[in-house]
Amino acid sequence: MIKWWKIAGIILVLYALIGGLLMPVPQLPILMQSIRNLYYHVPMWFGMLGLLIASAVYAVRTLMKKDLLEDVKSESFARVGMLYGCIGLVTGMIWAKNTWGDFWTNDPKLNSAAIGMLMYAAYFVLRSSIEDPEKKARISAVYNLFCLPVYIVLIYILPRLTASLHPGNGGNPGFNSYDLDSRLRMVFYPAVTGWLLMGFWIADLQIRVKKLILAKENED
Repeated sequence: MIKWWKIAGIILVLYALIGGLLMPVPQLPILMQSIRNLYYHVPMWFGMLGLLIASAVYAVRTLMKKDLLEDVKSESFARVGMLYGCIGLVTGMIWAKNTWGDFWTNDPKLNSAAIGMLMYAAYFVLRSSIEDPEKKARISAVYNLFCLPVYIVLIYILPRLTASLHPGNGGNPGFNSYDLDSRLRMVFYPAVTGWLLMGFWIADLQIRVKKLILAKENED
């Protein structure tokens, strides 16, 4: 049975995809039509943050309850969060090429995002290097809880303290300052909500599959 929030996620994402291409946007210097990437690039990072927070919550539950199912949930949310992060990097590189002239610049926001992604990539490498399930769950949970605050500092705090080309960082105004007529908000906020709901749905599907695998292993 499809729950209401899954239906809402589908509707909001479809609205963002279609409205992001067809609805009018402010014609800002340099950005021009590339500003539409706001609907696809930024929601990925908001979605990633929400998924990583969920992963950290289940990491805490793993340590408290010592339940492997909680570890499965934590890993699934982290995995989908990484997927969103990869899409965010790709869409950001495309945007950078159109506005800054290069796919990757020596910008604090971009470099911090890459470091944060590598930290979580190490999380999966760590998991694959430990065979004992209980030991894997405990160590992975501790590392997960270390990663989240560092990731937040890298992505949302450090870039604001240094010179940056990225909107909203290093003294540059964010899109709230540009979007005086709310045309962007009409698609942006539904896009963020929709992609976050879709991320939770994808993670839920992964969890259900892994629960079946665990059940089969226990039967054997």
